[in-house]
Amino acid sequence: MGIVQEFKEFAVKGNAVDLAVGVIVGAAFSKIVDSIVGDLVMPLIGRVIGKLDFSNLYFVLGENPQNLATLAELRRAGIPVFAYGNFLTILVNFILLAFIIFMMVKQLNRLRKAEPAPEAPAAPEDIVLLREIRDALKK
Repeated sequence: MGIVQEFKEFAVKGNAVDLAVGVIVGAAFSKIVDSIVGDLVMPLIGRVIGKLDFSNLYFVLGENPQNLATLAELRRAGIPVFAYGNFLTILVNFILLAFIIFMMVKQLNRLRKAEPAPEAPAAPEDIVLLREIRDALKK
């Protein structure tokens, strides 16, 4: 069997196609969650704790002779910064995305029909006969 034939069999298997669809949908869904976190959740959290813009939370680690005020200006100037606000935004994004995916998987598992337990195979005739003899002796 040639490599082309093996690749064709792999590519058309259900698992490979399901994975491709999952990656595409996940990428699109990730953009939605990014927007929810960046545009809705983080501004609310920032409002509650008094900081309106999490992306501008940082510590300057180097010299700042020009007294630059924003993270973008500091990065353009090549001044090292510890940008923990951006990390917090990405962390909230991850937690929200993980929770949403968890809830989706939980609902999908709930909607799937439970497969009935397989029936036990019938015992061979000699075993059935031995069980009957055992039960008769107990009496």
